[in-house]
Amino acid sequence: MAYNVQICVDCTHALNQADWWAETLKWAREPTDQEVLQSALDQGLASPTDVVEHHGVRVWRDVAAICPPDQVGRRGRLRILFQTVPEPKTVKDRIHLDVILDDMAKEEARPRLEQRGATFLYEASQGPQSWYTMADPEGNEFCIG
Repeated sequence: MAYNVQICVDCTHALNQADWWAETLKWAREPTDQEVLQSALDQGLASPTDVVEHHGVRVWRDVAAICPPDQVGRRGRLRILFQTVPEPKTVKDRIHLDVILDDMAKEEARPRLEQRGATFLYEASQGPQSWYTMADPEGNEFCIG
């Protein structure tokens, strides 16, 4: 039996993180199924405080997902789910994303990411490979190279 996985990122502001990463990866924000959302409200499974308007659309306040644009709605898609948690990040992540830069050098990507709120942490290498370790606007580490 084969399994698919979804990457989940705990964060302070799921909607902002999903927007930032969607732009960074050139991925799409997954649309919120309005019928499911309304049904949950109607049945009392969710309260009006669980929903906000974001970019002119009703969405869940504490969760948002992104995926490659050509995979939106497809079963088994690549997916990153951002979920709001009450506690802040306090230590280094044990799992991180490696962002593969197909169309630009890491030296070009770094200032662009910094202008959008990323932080450069350090440069590292192993054998012929080198990369920059950075942090997203909420401090989650990721590497570019």
